[in-house]
Amino acid sequence: MTRLNKYLAECGICSRRNADKLIDQGRVRVNGQKAVSGMQVCDNDIIEVNGKKVKAVSVKVVLAYNKPVGVVCTEKDRHAEKTIVRAVKYPMRLTYAGRLDKESDGLMIMTNDGELIQHMMKGANCHEKEYVVKVDKELTDEFLSGMSQGVYLKELDRTTRSCKLERVGKYTFKIILTQGLNRQIRRMCEKFGYKVKSLTRIRVMNIELAGLKSGEYRELKGDELSRLYRLCGMPDKTK
Repeated sequence: MTRLNKYLAECGICSRRNADKLIDQGRVRVNGQKAVSGMQVCDNDIIEVNGKKVKAVSVKVVLAYNKPVGVVCTEKDRHAEKTIVRAVKYPMRLTYAGRLDKESDGLMIMTNDGELIQHMMKGANCHEKEYVVKVDKELTDEFLSGMSQGVYLKELDRTTRSCKLERVGKYTFKIILTQGLNRQIRRMCEKFGYKVKSLTRIRVMNIELAGLKSGEYRELKGDELSRLYRLCGMPDKTK
């Protein structure tokens, strides 16, 4: 027997946290009955999400995808011109570990391994994500120093963690974050009177964007994938 939220994660539907939300919203049924939080299920149970049967997958797939500007990180949104699921067009159901807003581009990790998503998204693990950011005004030492020390975001009532910044041009810098607050970099820049003109994620943990064209994906394999699992404190599923 397995907890229902873990089972849904193993099906590649979403993380355990989001599985709990689906259950609470009444969107999950077990053997025809509305599911309840914390219930246990087995492989013989008939489990449906949004009216569709789901089954745990035996083959785990992890992709690096270069999301173009304009693609929305959601699985279903009738108002979105192009969702990430439709953009990737992978023959197996995958979901994403961490969002990029519509105006941003760059590296996304797509997978059907819900446990991997769970470990990657856990804020306490402080996994690194690196971005290249271009702003509308010339960078100053005060701006770079202030950003790196952490910024209080009133609208979120949170102070960002200290982070690493590197000047790479008159208007461009690299930044390494260990958390993922909503539109974090854009909000941080606005506190100093800067507006983000472009934002590209170039690295998630040990996975790099380099060499991947906009709109393309590649399957992670071998040592690269093994290291990702190790960094997440998970068993190596490539063996």
